[in-house]
Amino acid sequence: MTKQECLKALRQCLAACNTCYTECLKEKDINHMRECIKTDRQCAMIVSLTMKTIELEGSFVKETCELCAMVCDQCAKECEKHDPPHCKECAQACKVCAAACRELVA
Repeated sequence: MTKQECLKALRQCLAACNTCYTECLKEKDINHMRECIKTDRQCAMIVSLTMKTIELEGSFVKETCELCAMVCDQCAKECEKHDPPHCKECAQACKVCAAACRELVA
């Protein structure tokens, strides 16, 4: 896994999380989506931080990637509970991102 490949997976995950968050807010039963919305936002923030850490070749790339993988796993698990396509797409992007982060620092 190259740095550029990992950054691509991170960018795609960030976009998917932001889309999922936005679309969840449009759902009729927003209370049912509350945990998904919260998890999407948290994941997007950690993914963004991870991208910046990798780009800057910061001191905590390994730790940040490990955290990002865990948060992406959690987000994927939450999104898989819901039927809308944006949730399924987010879950898949999070799985790819988690794997990329783990592979980068293996």
